[in-house]
Amino acid sequence: MRNFFTARQSRQWDEYVQKVLGIPALLLMENAGRAVAETVINHFSPKCVAVFCGKGNNGADGFVAARHLITAGIKTDVFIAAAKKQILKEAGKNLRILQKITKNIWRINEKNLYNIDSKKYQCIIDGLLGTGLNSAVKGLYAEVIRWINTANKPVVSIDIPSGLDATSGKVWGVCVQADLTVTFVLPKKGMLSKSGKSLCGKIVVADLGVPL
Repeated sequence: MRNFFTARQSRQWDEYVQKVLGIPALLLMENAGRAVAETVINHFSPKCVAVFCGKGNNGADGFVAARHLITAGIKTDVFIAAAKKQILKEAGKNLRILQKITKNIWRINEKNLYNIDSKKYQCIIDGLLGTGLNSAVKGLYAEVIRWINTANKPVVSIDIPSGLDATSGKVWGVCVQADLTVTFVLPKKGMLSKSGKSLCGKIVVADLGVPL
C-alpha cells in the first residue's frame, strides 16, 4: 500500500482524477479548502485568522479555506503575494468568489508586509507555495515566509510547508515552520524526511473525496 507521494506522483494523481475520473479542479480545491478550514477550527478555535496566498493552486486552496472560515463566523484577513491579474484559472475563480464575500483582501509587498499586526491573529495559514516548487524561494515570497516564521503564532500549512521540496525534503533557501500541516490524500515523501518532519509539525491527512 502506498504511504506517500513524490511531487511527480502527486501531480500524476491530480491529472488522473481530473482527466480520467472527470472531477474538476474546482471541486478538488473546494474539498481541500474546506478540510483546511475545519482543521484550523477544530485545533485552534480562532476568532481571527490570517491567510497568506500565492498565485497558484496552493493559494486557491487558501482562498477556499478563507471563505469557509468567514462562513463559520471567523474574522479572516487574506494577504496575496502577487498581483490579482497574475492569479488565473481556478485560483482566479476562487479569488473572484471571495472578493464578493469580503473586502479583507490585500496585496502585499516587501514594505507593507511589515505593517501587518500579527498580535490580533490566533492562527496563520500558509498557502503560498505547493508541491511543485523546484527552485530557490526569493524576493517577496521569501520575505513573507520570514514574516510568518517570526510572527510567533500557530501556523497551518496547506499540503506542504512553503519552501519544502515535496520529494527530497530539501529546503529551497527558506521554509515555513509549521505547527500543523494539512496534506491531501497522502503525505509527501519530503515531509517524512528528517528536515521535513521538523518543519511540518503535526501532519493531518485529509481526503479529497476520491479513493486512493
